[in-house]
Amino acid sequence: MRKWISFPHREGTFSRQAHADLPAEGIYEREVGRSGFFGPATHLHHKHPPTGWSQWEGPLKPRAFDLNALPNAGEAPWAAPVVLHNSQCQFRIWTCAKAMSSLFRNADGDDVLFIHAGSGELFCDYGHLSYRDGDYILVPRSTSWRIEPAEPTTMLLIEASNGAYQLPDKGIVGPHAIFDEAMLDVPAIDDAFRAQQTEDEWQVVIKRHNQLSTVTYPFNPLDAIGWHGNIAVARINWRDIRPLMSHRYHLPPSAHSTFVADGFVICTFVPRPIESDPGALKVPFYHSNDDYDEVIFYHAGDFFSRDNIKPGMITFHPAGFPHGPHPKAFAKAMSDPKTFTEEVAVMIDTRSALEQGPGLAAVEWTGYVDSWKPKV
Repeated sequence: MRKWISFPHREGTFSRQAHADLPAEGIYEREVGRSGFFGPATHLHHKHPPTGWSQWEGPLKPRAFDLNALPNAGEAPWAAPVVLHNSQCQFRIWTCAKAMSSLFRNADGDDVLFIHAGSGELFCDYGHLSYRDGDYILVPRSTSWRIEPAEPTTMLLIEASNGAYQLPDKGIVGPHAIFDEAMLDVPAIDDAFRAQQTEDEWQVVIKRHNQLSTVTYPFNPLDAIGWHGNIAVARINWRDIRPLMSHRYHLPPSAHSTFVADGFVICTFVPRPIESDPGALKVPFYHSNDDYDEVIFYHAGDFFSRDNIKPGMITFHPAGFPHGPHPKAFAKAMSDPKTFTEEVAVMIDTRSALEQGPGLAAVEWTGYVDSWKPKV
């Protein structure tokens, strides 16, 4: 057994409640947290913004990338460019404009397909499933699948290399909070699925150890007539997520956890009411999340804590420095009459450090690190 060393202490001028009723005008709170908001924490109160740097040298810095500018890989998900990766996960961005001519099977890990744009049909070992923008599609390891887009489809592919995707422990709010498991849709053995069960030759491309093998069948191997069990492709849309919120306290990102895997967590930020208590922070608090790298993929809406960010971009904040809202967003938060957020974003927090994929530097917004500089 082991436990965190704990020595709760108060020193100097401080607030009694985190993220609310700061001790004086013009004071900035910074949370130093461990285990990604789940562990012990200290709240420091600063006279200056913790992100108020005037210059930054060296590779450790906040970064932003415009994935819209990456070259497209065509109809093959295995050829899509790797954006960020470590030994436990990797993320790719992929646009498919026409029906896949082969089946894909990932033997390296489970996949989450987040549909950023487009709609169409997915066929897999378990049947047929329609998809639209905003869908999360969970694909178990070594499942054969293909898509037939009704319109060009762009998706973020998030591979879990160790273990399977699971749902987060929802604790005292109960298992039906955020979304009920009954909201998870699974593929159907329907007429559309049966219609594609031909005796034509099909190939299955299998990725294992990031190498490709191709298996040829003299028939379509998606020929199941039924199934039973609790392993299957599953789908849920961000529009079905009912976020936790408090009108008196800004909840940490961990409250928005959607899926967990070995070494990382996926959170979903969806529209929600803004805190109405006059003493509560209304934007993400400054924090030093020193055990996790943080990636946010921006899907839709108005990203109220970030300037110059548009859908299809990602931000990357490696562990090791404080970060938080941009100065304009922080200054505006307490006086803005807006009562509702309009952003939709996918956050991925990883325990192990992430590395950039090849080609990512070409689409970097190099001025991102300077966007926190005090305006003079």
